Amino acid sequence: MHKAKSKKQKAKNSSQNLKFCLFVCTFAFFLLTFTFNCFALDKIIAIVNTDAITQKDLDEFVAFMRIQMSDEFKGKQLDAKIESMKREFVDRLIEDKIILQEAKKLKLVIDEDRIKARIADIKKQYPSDIVFQEALKRQGLVQADLEVKVRDQMFMYSIIENKVKSKIVVSPAEVTAFYQQNPDNFKSPEAWELDFLVLESKDLSGEISQNARKGQPLEELAEKYSLSLSKLSMRQGQFKKDVEDALLKLKVNEVSSPLSIEDRYYIFRLNKIIPPRQLSLSEAQENIHDYLFNKKMQAGLAKWLGELKKQSYINILD
Repeated sequence: MHKAKSKKQKAKNSSQNLKFCLFVCTFAFFLLTFTFNCFALDKIIAIVNTDAITQKDLDEFVAFMRIQMSDEFKGKQLDAKIESMKREFVDRLIEDKIILQEAKKLKLVIDEDRIKARIADIKKQYPSDIVFQEALKRQGLVQADLEVKVRDQMFMYSIIENKVKSKIVVSPAEVTAFYQQNPDNFKSPEAWELDFLVLESKDLSGEISQNARKGQPLEELAEKYSLSLSKLSMRQGQFKKDVEDALLKLKVNEVSSPLSIEDRYYIFRLNKIIPPRQLSLSEAQENIHDYLFNKKMQAGLAKWLGELKKQSYINILD
């Protein structure tokens, strides 16, 4: 009897142990799966000194850059541009991290009004706040994420201003020397002075153009049809090629046929051709100063950043 009880107890214990082991194994499996998913989301892709850059950081940065670049590129062109810059984005994140670490050492402070103003500028790229918020959502962001990114950018601009930009000087002698050494760079291209009318109606624009080409003054036609005669000074490259080709064929005082530009019809009259000429030093000095300043700025930034990188521990992981 005692032996039978003992066997039953052992069987019961074995069953309980088995259930416990199964529970532990199942819990461990789910824990491992959860940990793996979190790891995949927050996988470390680089270490910069004591800070880690994660896959999540990269994804958010890509989303941020997509929003920043959306005013210049659209659709598939934007996708291709983003994809081609993925490796560059990793390098950029590393540089940003180094610069931000330096900014924290200086305990810089950013005016919150500047952040709000920058967010407002980004919002202007979208027809409404709802469309803007939806665009953020599609990128896995909320406005607070965007504000963090903008704040970080401003921290970086501030320390670059402090460490690099404030130390750059371009002297008048450098400007003069560059002007004298590169005279061909400072010739104004040929320009055209034109009058023009803008119309919604293709038929009316054809009628006005025909009358003007027969000799009726454009001023009279503008007054007759309550139109505004505007003036324009243009250089080559300002219009689409087909429009520009048509304008280049005009002789002085000649009127063009109606030209379609963005769903409107334009009638041009060429008033004057301004030939190319050599710009004086006083005319060119502002552009020369900006060019030399930016050149020094790029060199100074690359040198400063290179020194910071040498002093930093950087490890890019697979």
